[in-house]
Amino acid sequence: MSDDPIQSPIRAGWVTPLLHVASVERAIAFWERLGFELVETDRCEPLGFARLHCEGGAIALLRAEAEHPPFDPRAQAVLFALYTPDLPALRERLLAEGVEVAEIRHPPYMPSGEMRVVDPDGYGVFVNHWGPAEHAAWLERIGKAPGD
Repeated sequence: MSDDPIQSPIRAGWVTPLLHVASVERAIAFWERLGFELVETDRCEPLGFARLHCEGGAIALLRAEAEHPPFDPRAQAVLFALYTPDLPALRERLLAEGVEVAEIRHPPYMPSGEMRVVDPDGYGVFVNHWGPAEHAAWLERIGKAPGD
């Protein structure tokens, strides 16, 4: 085994954001609307922990406890970015389900479109349009061929 930490086969991986939330049950319902699938909970009543997966990612939810300082999502300084191949359709579905969703914008860094939605605890989530054309352009930009 190498003494060089960069070359070592032992390294961290599987980063999972852990969000403090007021209600794990309420947060699960929100993240499921965005396409996440519930993988596990602590089976407590009320739930204290849950882990959800999506294609290429995961998120964990931890009920904020009274003995700890109150959580403030605005102080977290974290942005969540999700990607979908059909942003307009996802936006329409979320609106139909009663979720407040911003208009789709087309900023220079995401010309294909993005929208912002806020989860029940105040965390901002950006959902970006990322279809086959965007993926092919990205692969070209980083010098990769499809299938590499």
